[in-house]
This record gives sequence, C-alpha cells and structure tokens, in this order.
Amino acid sequence: MGTGLVVAGLSLTVMAILLPVQLFASSGSAADSSAPVTQDDGLRVWNTPSGPLTPLDREFVGKVRQAGLWELPAGRQALQRGKRQAVRHAGRHLTEGHTDLNQRAADAARALAVTLPGQPTPEQQGWLAQLDTAEGDTYERLFVNLARRAHGKVFSLVAQVRANTRNAVIRDLATRANTVVLDHITALEQTGLVDFGALDGGPASSGSGAATVAPPPAK
Repeated sequence: MGTGLVVAGLSLTVMAILLPVQLFASSGSAADSSAPVTQDDGLRVWNTPSGPLTPLDREFVGKVRQAGLWELPAGRQALQRGKRQAVRHAGRHLTEGHTDLNQRAADAARALAVTLPGQPTPEQQGWLAQLDTAEGDTYERLFVNLARRAHGKVFSLVAQVRANTRNAVIRDLATRANTVVLDHITALEQTGLVDFGALDGGPASSGSGAATVAPPPAK
C-alpha cells in the first residue's frame, strides 16, 4: 500500500508539471496565430534612421495609398451625387481624410524608399465602375457599403501595424490612419445604410439586389 501511495503521488506530481506546460504551449500557438500576416516582398528587414522596416511596414504604406486611389474619388463623387445629407457628409469625410493620408503616405514612402502603387487595383476599379453606373438610392447604398466594408478590412491592418512596428515613421502613419479610418467608419454608419450582414465578406447591398464586384471591361 505504501508503494502504491508513492506511485500515485509521483503521478500527480508529473501531471501537475506537464499540465501548465501544455497550457502554455497552447496559448503560445494562439498568440502566433494572431500575428500579422503579410506577403513577403523578399526584401527582408531594412535598417533605416527611423528604425527597422519590415515587409509588413512596407505593405502598410502601399495599402494606405491604395485605399486612397479609389476612396478619394468615391468620396468626391458621393459629395456631389449623394441625395441624403448623411451620405454627402460621409463623402466629405472620405475626401478630406484620404487627401491627408495620401500626402502622409507619400512622405513616408519618400523617407523610407518605398514604392507606392499608381492606380487602383482591378477590384477597386470595379467598385468605381459600379458607382459610376448606379443611381439614386441604389447608388447611395452601394457607396456606403463598399466603403464601409473596405474600411473594416484596412482597420484590422492598421491595428496590426500599430501594435507591432518598430519604425517611428510607420508608427506615426498608423496612428493617424487609425484616427481617419475610425472617423470614416463612424460617418458611413451614421448614414443608416450599412448592411452589417454583408460585412463578413458577402456582396455589398445596393438596395436592389446584391452588387457584383468585378473589374470594368477592357478598353
């Protein structure tokens, strides 16, 4: 009986040691899965006067510029074509915010030797083409939902970059982008036209059925 008690005691001791190790390993895996995901440009980390510059940092500068390439003209269009005051208000916020972010992204790219995109992506061109042909209530709902979904996605990237970057220039840009994107999300939601059920990646609501998102026809 004494031997059995000793064995049982040793078993409990081993379990007590191994259990925290297993839990720690699990929590480590979860932490790793929440790390920023980026497309590696193959250029590794650069040393700059403002701190190390990672592939994620470089991608972020490009994404800020990329967003402005379609959201700035979309905001200007909404400011002119919107019938609802709230839609025009959102258009004004997009216009002012992305004018500011475009300049800040250009300044950051110049300081860090990062190449910026020069035109919207085919997908973004498709969104602008849809807005060009939509009218009335359909147009307003399409504008609000396309812009709201896009801002929701970039908001996650901003948070990742702000939390992880070690570069002062990127940190300043991410801080400003966080403020601007949140302001745009708020202005778009204040229109009352956001289809929250479509924010998980489904098609944006246009008020007359789901809107397909495709690039414009080739010229």
